[in-house]
Amino acid sequence: MQLPKLNIPTTPLVSILVPCYNAAPWLNETLESALAQTYQNTEILLVDDGSTDSSLSIARSFEPRGVRVFTQLNSGAAAARNHALRHAQGDFIQYLDADDLLAPEKISQQLLRLHQDNKKAVLTGCWGRFSESIANTVFHSTNPLFHDLSPTRYLCVYASEDCMMHPAAWLLSRDVVQAAGTWNEKLSLNDDGEYFTRIVLQAERVLYCPNALSYYRSGLNQSLSNQRSSRHLESAYLALQLIVEHLLNNQNDPLTRQAAADLCQRFAYDYYPARPDLVNQALQQGKKLGGSKLRPLGGSSFHFVSHLLGWKMARWLQARTGKFPRASEVLIN
Repeated sequence: MQLPKLNIPTTPLVSILVPCYNAAPWLNETLESALAQTYQNTEILLVDDGSTDSSLSIARSFEPRGVRVFTQLNSGAAAARNHALRHAQGDFIQYLDADDLLAPEKISQQLLRLHQDNKKAVLTGCWGRFSESIANTVFHSTNPLFHDLSPTRYLCVYASEDCMMHPAAWLLSRDVVQAAGTWNEKLSLNDDGEYFTRIVLQAERVLYCPNALSYYRSGLNQSLSNQRSSRHLESAYLALQLIVEHLLNNQNDPLTRQAAADLCQRFAYDYYPARPDLVNQALQQGKKLGGSKLRPLGGSSFHFVSHLLGWKMARWLQARTGKFPRASEVLIN
């Protein structure tokens, strides 16, 4: 397909930022996808976060092709992204985790859309999950975030409808990035949810580009989203508190309070019985915000047991026996 030419007064520089920790099996493919962008005025910055595998040597092999490689002691993905941001020169920022991929036209499609809209906006794109090959990527067209949305509407949908936008789907102007501030380095699990909440609140619109494709690699045991240690769950709870605070500080009305209560309820469903103390705190906060009518995600067997014994017992049985489908197997994202 012949892509439309960018008809913009200037040719902005786009910085593609890659935080990397022990991503050797996938890093070559990721960097090739960044180098293959049809929009060519890009710089690629990779920060190795103290990898103990061959990630750094693989990254160094791309330096002759223009990839800039930085290193730091292991400090987490948020710190690696902040490190890259300090060196980035671009007018736009494209995040790309070291195991994810961009379609060749991803950035060009989003820049074209931004020029046509002429608003202070951030851009999202269509993304799908894959495990081994992107040929088997599953795109969920029903994701309710796959629309042009106002910032408040975007965050309310994100909070109430159990959907997400992974980091590589976004393209952000430097002005918005600077106004939102840096990544919170106290966070590990859901650091992106907290960061992009601040990003969205600095924009006038969230513009969706259906032809701007990115690929989210799922099913990795070492993936941060799969971590359930006490430290990671405490990060998820802190991220919840910060997202609720950002949302209500921006607009505190019945709509946003309902969304905040739903987000608290979702946290409870996701992390019980791993941390009952944090779950109870989230439930109490949701109750103070007016309560939530969200039901836990699960299959028919799970809901049958939940109806008989309550959702906490159903989750407990699920965790102990693995009898019911995990929530992640029935998510719309």
